[in-house]
Amino acid sequence: MESNAIIYIKNMVCRRCIIIVTQIFQKHGTEPLDVQLGKVTLSKPISKKELEPIQQELENCGFEVIDDKRTRIIEQIRTAVIQYVHYNDAPKKKNLSDYISSQCKREYSLLSKLFAETNGITIEKYYIAQKIERVKELLIYGELSISEIADKLHYSSSAHLSTQFRSVTGLSPTQFKQLKNPQLKPLDEV
Repeated sequence: MESNAIIYIKNMVCRRCIIIVTQIFQKHGTEPLDVQLGKVTLSKPISKKELEPIQQELENCGFEVIDDKRTRIIEQIRTAVIQYVHYNDAPKKKNLSDYISSQCKREYSLLSKLFAETNGITIEKYYIAQKIERVKELLIYGELSISEIADKLHYSSSAHLSTQFRSVTGLSPTQFKQLKNPQLKPLDEV
């Protein structure tokens, strides 16, 4: 398969995004072979003319086709972190740097430097921000205790979770839980 049969898409952050992107391609007569967060694989390349209406509809839904190599790598890193934090409930067998390297198929030090230069924060700080959003989400659901959330997100202890949560939000998890109208950020805005 030629490499241009892969289309990279920015702002895909959840399973619903996969469904929406799949439907947009199908609506325009292009059946994707595979759709993952940040990437659509087609059986054959499509022309710019065929891509234009798809691209327009993607943009109307808040997505963006990425054609710049640097931006594509940054988006792969963001997607890998989001998958690692939000969609991977299995026990962590790989540390974050190994996971990102395997997902992006590049050396972590290169990825880390590029991410920091482009976004002004390190991958680790971005990872912590994503984890805190996940903690907020789980606190709002109210189904798990702080200890269970700490375990689920692989914190060394609930005290570590609480300390990190307070340093990022200014509130303890308990104070956040007691807010009348707690707010979550969309994952693509974290």
